[in-house]
Amino acid sequence: MIKELKYVFYIIIIFFFFFFISRYYFSDEYKKKSYRSLNLVDDKINIFSENLIILENDTNDIIEYVEFQKDKKKKYHFWELLKWLIEEDLLQVLKVQS
Repeated sequence: MIKELKYVFYIIIIFFFFFFISRYYFSDEYKKKSYRSLNLVDDKINIFSENLIILENDTNDIIEYVEFQKDKKKKYHFWELLKWLIEEDLLQVLKVQS
């Protein structure tokens, strides 16, 4: 019996919670306050933007372009490395067999 009463009590509390929350957020008073606060923020932004200092552009001709390009291609030593690895493996094999 007490357990059922406890569950009913919880359900009633949850119901009232949602009821009062929805009543507040859908009220005209809340809508007016939210609209006013949004307008105040917009006004503050406008006032602040009027007082901003505009800096002059001092970045003209800052980039220096390089006239020459590097024509050298990188030489890859894949085949030489492969030969070296094969020789090393063969030496290792020969040492193991000896």
